[in-house]
Amino acid sequence: MSDKSEIIKQNNLAFEFIEKLYLETSYLIKEIAGMLNEEEEKFVIGKSGGSGISSMSSRGLEPNNVNLWLLKKFSVFFVPEEKTLVRGGTTFTKIDKNLKVLYLRIVLNDKSIKEPTIYSGVLYNIEKKNEASFINKFEHIMTNLEYNENKIFANIKKIDYENIYIKIKGELIKNNLFDINDSETIVKKIIKPSLDLYRKH
Repeated sequence: MSDKSEIIKQNNLAFEFIEKLYLETSYLIKEIAGMLNEEEEKFVIGKSGGSGISSMSSRGLEPNNVNLWLLKKFSVFFVPEEKTLVRGGTTFTKIDKNLKVLYLRIVLNDKSIKEPTIYSGVLYNIEKKNEASFINKFEHIMTNLEYNENKIFANIKKIDYENIYIKIKGELIKNNLFDINDSETIVKKIIKPSLDLYRKH
């Protein structure tokens, strides 16, 4: 039988590690946001309701829902300041034919990857369908992207997705998260390639 004190110790270590991983990831997102805000477009981070990340989560007790208690995947987007309305702690980004956004998605754990991964790039040709009366800003699309991740991100080099609510295209670059460990690498592997894609489309 396992020693109870050892189990308690391992439990505390596990939660400390996850909390540190989340904190480091939030610092990375904030650093990227700061760098993008210095670009000529003056990008700001999209916030649908005071929070900056979008994710698929659950509090259900069913086994398939328990798997979603812990945030393993989440995303943020960045939009030029002039293309969104900032009100308090939220943004309102109108969907029109000219809208394109920088998109950043972090996958900390998934059976399809060997190590934590960060995807960055551009989403463009964003359209809202008539059936999507509940979608009145891009911020509302972010959760839809998370719920349809397997279809949308099957080919990150050529995203071309459509359902009854939205239509969207994009192009992303994949990096191993733990390879992004200083400002120079952030610029080289995330900021510059993402901006190149954004300005190309």
